[in-house]
Amino acid sequence: MSKERLVVIGNGMVGARVVEEILSRDRDRFQITMFGDEPYGNYNRILLSNVLNGSQSEREIFMNPLAWYERNGVRLHAGVRATEIDRERQVVRGADGIEEGYDWLILATGSRPFVPPMEGKEKEGFFLFRTLDDCRLMAEYAKGCKKAAVIGGGLLGLEAARGLLSHGVEVTVIEVAPHLMVQQLDPTGGAILRKTMEGMGISVLLEKRTEEVLGDGRVTGLRFADGETLETDMLVVSCGIRPNSEIARDCGLPVERAILVDDQLRTEDPRVFAVGECAQHRGMVYGLVAPLYEQAQVAADVLTAVSPNSLYLGSKLATKLKVMGVELTSMGRVSDVQPGDEVLQYAEAESGIYKKLVLRDGQLVAGCLLGETTNSGTLIDLFNRGADLPPRRSDLLFPSQDSDAGDLRSVPNEALICSCHQVPKGKILEAIGNGRCSVSTIAACTKAGTGCGGCKPVMQELVELYAGNSAPDPRDSWYVPGVPFAKPELVREIRARSLKSVSAVFRELAGGEEDAASKVGLASLLKQLWNDEYEDERDARFINDRVHANIQKDATYSVIPRIYGGITTPDELRRIADVAEKYQARMLKFTGGQRIDILGVRKEDLPEIWSELGMPSGHAYTKAFRTCKTCVGSEFCRFGVGDSTTLGVEIEKRYQGIEFPHKVKLAASGCPRNCAESTVKDIGFVAVDDGWEIYVGGAAGSRVRAGDLLCKVATQDDVMRITGRFMQYYREHGKWMERSHAFVERIGIGALRQILVEDSEGIAAYLDAEIQKAVDAYVDPWEEAVRPHHPTQFKSELIPVESLALAGAGAEK
Repeated sequence: MSKERLVVIGNGMVGARVVEEILSRDRDRFQITMFGDEPYGNYNRILLSNVLNGSQSEREIFMNPLAWYERNGVRLHAGVRATEIDRERQVVRGADGIEEGYDWLILATGSRPFVPPMEGKEKEGFFLFRTLDDCRLMAEYAKGCKKAAVIGGGLLGLEAARGLLSHGVEVTVIEVAPHLMVQQLDPTGGAILRKTMEGMGISVLLEKRTEEVLGDGRVTGLRFADGETLETDMLVVSCGIRPNSEIARDCGLPVERAILVDDQLRTEDPRVFAVGECAQHRGMVYGLVAPLYEQAQVAADVLTAVSPNSLYLGSKLATKLKVMGVELTSMGRVSDVQPGDEVLQYAEAESGIYKKLVLRDGQLVAGCLLGETTNSGTLIDLFNRGADLPPRRSDLLFPSQDSDAGDLRSVPNEALICSCHQVPKGKILEAIGNGRCSVSTIAACTKAGTGCGGCKPVMQELVELYAGNSAPDPRDSWYVPGVPFAKPELVREIRARSLKSVSAVFRELAGGEEDAASKVGLASLLKQLWNDEYEDERDARFINDRVHANIQKDATYSVIPRIYGGITTPDELRRIADVAEKYQARMLKFTGGQRIDILGVRKEDLPEIWSELGMPSGHAYTKAFRTCKTCVGSEFCRFGVGDSTTLGVEIEKRYQGIEFPHKVKLAASGCPRNCAESTVKDIGFVAVDDGWEIYVGGAAGSRVRAGDLLCKVATQDDVMRITGRFMQYYREHGKWMERSHAFVERIGIGALRQILVEDSEGIAAYLDAEIQKAVDAYVDPWEEAVRPHHPTQFKSELIPVESLALAGAGAEK
């Protein structure tokens, strides 16, 4: 049966969210197509001020990058505005002329900034604050400015002012109303916020209407309706929004302030839904994340028929914000006080604290907490549920020790902590009980705190209340310290969500909070899981990995080219000598891995050094296959019974550069005299009269450990195959920074023998195939850069197991 065609106009937070909700209910019902004005995936618009002030990067605020749409089978017309809906033909037309037919249509067109009437809006230095591009342009322009003005004293305007302040400009906020944040505060609260902002260095002008932007082609000032002027080098307008409803009106759908919808978010046309800031429901147009996400859930329920009778009955507006870094909790409209209401009010202007609660018929109907919001979670719960209030009303503002009014323990488990993602207290307690004892780890598994972020203080309070100091540290079981999953769980999540970059893992599994100590481990794991599909982000690597050399204590570097099996040629030696002389290396040193280390070279010379060497990197700097040390074996040694040099070279060529939980060193000895010290390597091979012995888990560093005998095999082909299986099993089950000797001790040599040699779990073929994928995907990190200069230097033979035709034990080369 063919899929139904679903078209979504709008790729903002709500458009993408409704698609997520639909996919979570039924992935196979619809062929989904989306139109998005911006040439990106979906990002968190609430965090734009963080991008503007530099506290977060653009990459960090993306929720669904372009790859997400492809992975989920969603066709996105990125950067293509939908311009027309033909309801008779059931077709949406884009600005580029493309047409998409639909069976169902969702309008999530959002809103646009409201620009008050004024002259001179076309001048250079005039900005709106709504998109990622706006942020980028504002930040760049601010570099050449001394003064900036922001029209708009609401939340977005103040956040724009905060962002500009971080760029070193003098900022003035201009508001037409008598006080700031008229939607959330009354005049007293607005005055206290103004005083706080002025203490931060921001000027505030109230009851000012801008009539003209001054300047000859470039913004130089503003002229107000009262005749006064203000000098400024740039102007940002962020004073409200207007729903994007024109496309609906043009196709005949009823529109008032926004697109009219019923309790199932349907328009007058039963095949067309509208959600988000473009929708008007029961006379209300919502602009906060929480009610818009509720709408997305109802629309998804109805469209997928998972809950066909699902209804959206409106939302009570309660939110927790940060304004200029100042905590604010808002519930309802505190200015709407009616006769007979009880009003609780407290102001402490010098400290920037203001509290006001409006009580009606024994219930909390509105309130604001500015500057001090410790019991906000309890108050929002009372507001949302319409619950009975304590007899001593002052407990609501200042909870006493005997009162439950400010204690989160008294909040029922079904109370919402995160309104954006509808996460109740009970779900957060469940996460804490499962060892998620930080805000970021709770966010990773519940999404709480990843919307507007206002609930994070309450989440932290819940952690402190329910985890406490006696709670075991869950990080002991995590693969890396910044992502709250043990390795098997982490691998499952990465594969299920198709996370192919370190930043994607942090965004999806760690609440968007990046941890520098975790980046290298994650990069290594992702490369192991995805091979050539891995999305490399160089800031996720140590400096050594980025420049392919080891930094030394004097800030110079050492370069170690790969010398397969310790066997080199006169030509390679000449190149090494020439490079060392030309770039004034301070030392040439033979390493324990039978290589030549070029020490004491400068960082800026590294690209040319690698280019002139024309040799692959020896990976002496990363958690990967390092070397396979060899003796001369049966080719020259009178005691040799196995061709250890051929084996060592072929193993090194096959597995070079493959990453592991820790570095891996190998050795091949041509007889039991063990001149290559094979029995104290991570993996070692010793030739005996009738084949090869394979040892694993050896160590000769700070801890000396003889390797365990894994098995005895007849041929070098068998050596290669069993080695690959051990490597892949270690890659999949080893902990980050766990050396192979600890891994072998933890798993047990008996269990490893059964799994890898006897195939007791039936995974041998799988392990063979997976290690082959890693071999096939390997490209030396310098190969692409060097190849134009040395086109024949990098013909390393990456030989599949199936095609190996190596000699058996004791054979001559």
